[in-house]
Amino acid sequence: MVFSTRELGRSPGSMKTLKEQVPAPTDVGNALIGIRGGSELDLDLRFEAVHEGILVSGTATAQIAGECGRCLEPIEYDFEADIQELFYYEESEEFEDDDDVDQYWVVGDLIDIDPVLRSAVVTALPFQPVCREDCLGLCSECGISLNEDPQHDHEILDPRWAALAQLSDIVAEDATNDKTSDKREEK
Repeated sequence: MVFSTRELGRSPGSMKTLKEQVPAPTDVGNALIGIRGGSELDLDLRFEAVHEGILVSGTATAQIAGECGRCLEPIEYDFEADIQELFYYEESEEFEDDDDVDQYWVVGDLIDIDPVLRSAVVTALPFQPVCREDCLGLCSECGISLNEDPQHDHEILDPRWAALAQLSDIVAEDATNDKTSDKREEK
């Protein structure tokens, strides 16, 4: 998403607006949720020439798609990302020397807002998206949706208690045998 700033010149105070629909880039998001690649991305941007470079501000509206991190149901919604970033002129001396701060540049008369858009969207997306706040997820034993059957459960015996359960079965069997033999003796 490269845009020309030629008509702004290098005159601080000059400005242009851009309202445009462009295809959304792919791979913007995380493993569970992100921008639907190729969908319409609505840009409403303002380019302002300042002494150090070009200030880009505005919004980008995109369709977000993914799946719930608990139940894996599909999630889709529109998302509006706020964008505000300064693109420095190549010969500018006023940029920060901090390596941890991203610096964006006006190359020739062109600026590429793709990394700014990616940063704005990815940082705003939930790391573990959910279809709804009270989503119960999936059963860890069989995978059934607990949203559809909240009372679903499995009787799981801890293997550490297996020997005790066997002993309990033996005692119950002995008790049954004793009652049967007592009834035979009574006859």
